[in-house]
Amino acid sequence: MAENENKKKTSRFDEKLAEYYDELKYLYMEIYDDETAFKYFLKMLRKAYKERKQSLRAVDARRESNPFMHHSNKMMGMMLYTENFAGDLKGVKDRLGYFKECGVKYVHLMPLLDTSEDSARSDGGYAVSDFKKVRPDLGTMKDLEKLTAACHQRGIRVCLDFVMNHTSDEHAWAKAARAGDPEAMSRYFFYDDRTIPDQYDSTMPQVFPETAPGNFTYLPDINKHVMTTFYPFQWDLNYGNPMVFNDMTENLLYLANRGIDIVRLDAVPYIWKELGTSCRNLPKVHTLVRMMNIACRVVCPSVLLLGEVVMEPSKVLPYFGTEEKPECDMLYNVTTMATIWHTMATRDVRLLKHQLHQIENVPSNCIFQNYLRCHDDIGWGLDYGFLGQFGSKEAPHKKYLNDWFTGKWQGSPSRGELYNDSEWLQDARLCGTTASLCGIEAALYEKNEEALKVAIDADVMLHACMLTLKGIPVFYSGDELGMLNDYGYHDDPGRYADSRNIHRGKMDWDKAQERFDESTPTGRLFSQLKKLIMIRKYNDVFHSDAHVYPFETGDNRVLGIAREYKGKKMFGLFNFSPDHVWAEADGSGYQLQPYGFRWLMNIYID
Repeated sequence: MAENENKKKTSRFDEKLAEYYDELKYLYMEIYDDETAFKYFLKMLRKAYKERKQSLRAVDARRESNPFMHHSNKMMGMMLYTENFAGDLKGVKDRLGYFKECGVKYVHLMPLLDTSEDSARSDGGYAVSDFKKVRPDLGTMKDLEKLTAACHQRGIRVCLDFVMNHTSDEHAWAKAARAGDPEAMSRYFFYDDRTIPDQYDSTMPQVFPETAPGNFTYLPDINKHVMTTFYPFQWDLNYGNPMVFNDMTENLLYLANRGIDIVRLDAVPYIWKELGTSCRNLPKVHTLVRMMNIACRVVCPSVLLLGEVVMEPSKVLPYFGTEEKPECDMLYNVTTMATIWHTMATRDVRLLKHQLHQIENVPSNCIFQNYLRCHDDIGWGLDYGFLGQFGSKEAPHKKYLNDWFTGKWQGSPSRGELYNDSEWLQDARLCGTTASLCGIEAALYEKNEEALKVAIDADVMLHACMLTLKGIPVFYSGDELGMLNDYGYHDDPGRYADSRNIHRGKMDWDKAQERFDESTPTGRLFSQLKKLIMIRKYNDVFHSDAHVYPFETGDNRVLGIAREYKGKKMFGLFNFSPDHVWAEADGSGYQLQPYGFRWLMNIYID
């Protein structure tokens, strides 16, 4: 019986591998032309499949029978830092009931793999020193497996970051390379002098020109230069070496076999380097991601790849691949996020409407992840070519947006802080919680009840707009409660240098109890957002496969979004101004309060 069962399991792997074998070998040999490395890769895939638990294979089987189940209107996510949300992984497991209360069906755990104990050298967990170990203060890999298993029992998917571009200089590979191991050194980009680094720098932009200038770091102890496009303690991996691709794919599958359902590919556009190029978005990046997608389809078909591509739509959309040959299953809708905040400051929806038209048609198998705020800053990567027709110029417009959202502009209720502020670059980005950027913080400080109502309405309107967009909505933990900026980070030696910590405060569970009391601002906001989430959950016109498009409302302060699905239609009207306005939808006029919105439901298409 056991022998037959084993044959059955093996046959499933062989069947899926045979389905993709020709394409996989072609792509692999196109980059590496190394039969030995390819055979090792296939052996590694088989080993990962054999190690996959039966409970996870059951999850795989469910997805194979319904490959787009994550497109459901019941799918909604929440991203959080384990330590800030509940202390550690066991604490998160104890709080799973809260996710159900919020209607959350997928939880994105921010970086939790082992990193430097020195917070200044961990980059918030994005400098990984061991891909198979959890940070000791958060728990163990066994704790992570218990959490994912408990989530699966409740129908919750778990997302985890996978840092692809680099390792920490404390990783075993980096330590061996620093000790002179030639095999380990070949996993990175090492040079004896500045000749090749200077050639790279002539065409390769800098990621952090102010806080971490340059793309290489000199190591005086070994008299070599190593590529470090992000920070000096993050060494770029050389994906031109097949050992790197093989072992990093094995690390990805290891995490998948711990129960991770969605793997976030961090900084994926940067992973392939070529002299004479920008080293971003190169064709071979797409080849590597396609091969990783195939590896998941063969070993763990329920696992989805979420690509982090923080760029304009023309560069983001290719990471979906095609319907026949998909790459990432999900992508961040980063430009729409930034454009929404631009619209709040300008009270003009024309750029946002233009943006939504650009992403109206994506491959049916792929889906955007929509959000108002995340762990990162808001960068103003807007379409300045489009804005130019209205007289907006990039540098002055960015300054206006930053002045507005930091409360420097007269009449602005926002309270944010800048990130990477530089008079030379004039490219500062913005930090702050949704509530503080909407004016809730200022209204509470001033004890202005009228301003508080407007600010809460603005917060609710923005979330309603996000819930209406095509894709999966994701809340940043605490936004559902109206959490304010955490200025305590200014006094924390481990956090004060990074202003993004202003919106990464700890969850106050005592304060969270106010969500049950609608006489409090927390209760007022939570109850309204929960109602919207439930409406979305039980109305399939919000299904992610719906046709979603912007429409004219007759007022540039009001965004109109229509959704059509299986004979049903809805219209959404969103007032991005503090004015009372009239707007049109489906041939009728509607009055909207300041920062008000309307969902016009149950419209049937003839």
